[in-house]
Amino acid sequence: MRANMRTRNEYRCSIELNQNGKYCVRVRAIFAEHDWNLSVYFLASTFDRAMKKLEQTLQFLQREGDRLWFWGVDRTDDPNLSAEMLGEEGLYLDRRGEFPRRSPSFAVSAERPVPAFVLAPVRRNLADSLQSVHAAAGN
Repeated sequence: MRANMRTRNEYRCSIELNQNGKYCVRVRAIFAEHDWNLSVYFLASTFDRAMKKLEQTLQFLQREGDRLWFWGVDRTDDPNLSAEMLGEEGLYLDRRGEFPRRSPSFAVSAERPVPAFVLAPVRRNLADSLQSVHAAAGN
């Protein structure tokens, strides 16, 4: 069981509306194989676009995690190489230290793609988190 846990990547997701009314989606990926984490974010104009881009982002991170680690941490003194790779996918390095505590998370075996059924509860949790922010702002 312990060996299995080491080969699972964990992803935490959060969403918020910025001052311009765009959806800011943050993802913290914890890559078990290299004991390394990477925080990224992207902006989207609608919730549906945010969820579609989230699915693409998770697939990209799962597929390219080793390459991002290799060029971003292990083999270079220039951390901007991994930032350039992220930029090609429309992602940005998230340099904020704190991550929302109640953000949905899930783990996936490192060698497998992120299954679509895993994203359904994440989508619901992110939608619920936006509704609670709107409700709190309205009071």
